[in-house]
Amino acid sequence: MPQKSALIFYGGWEGHEPEACAKVIDTMLRNENFNTERVEGTDCLAREDLDRFDLIVPLCTQTSVEKDALDNLVAAIAAGTGLGGFHGGMGDTFRMEPAYQFMVGGQWVAHPGNIIDYRVNIIKPDDPVVEGIGDFDYHSEQYYMHIDPAIDVLAETTFTGEHAAWIDGVKMPVVWKHRYGKARVFFSALGHVADEFKVPQMHEIVRRGLIWAAR
Repeated sequence: MPQKSALIFYGGWEGHEPEACAKVIDTMLRNENFNTERVEGTDCLAREDLDRFDLIVPLCTQTSVEKDALDNLVAAIAAGTGLGGFHGGMGDTFRMEPAYQFMVGGQWVAHPGNIIDYRVNIIKPDDPVVEGIGDFDYHSEQYYMHIDPAIDVLAETTFTGEHAAWIDGVKMPVVWKHRYGKARVFFSALGHVADEFKVPQMHEIVRRGLIWAAR
């Protein structure tokens, strides 16, 4: 079986530990027989051979990107390169770029209460990305996102209203996948810092999701 290739680009807000998370993902994918490139910044998105990668993993939060580089990324994904990632590294990468958010299937807008305890509920237990994992408790930011109604939601969380009364009872997607052009796209809202990969359910969901997304 040919070895697959992945590009991991990282940077932006240091609170999400982009370099440390990039190393975790690099190791994870290498363990799955991927050939990886780990690059700081977004200049790599302008490279002419971007579409040769089977998977691109963004790990940048609140960054900017040149138009040509973003257009190149969108074209590569539409042509079949997989896109996968987690938390703000993928869900809040280019806040000013709706074309990117259209690919992802959502955009972060809030995490009421900041670091809190909440429950993750698996709603499609037969899907290979979450099969056998089951519901679990989590301690991190509970992401409130603006989402594309076309995404295929695999797991969700319910807001209690304790930190924002007007969203009491709102069910919010946590893990999803969808299609963009010829590509598979995977996203998990879990993973504020690298240490959260010690949570076995979170780690396994990301691992399976990235493998699924790869061309």
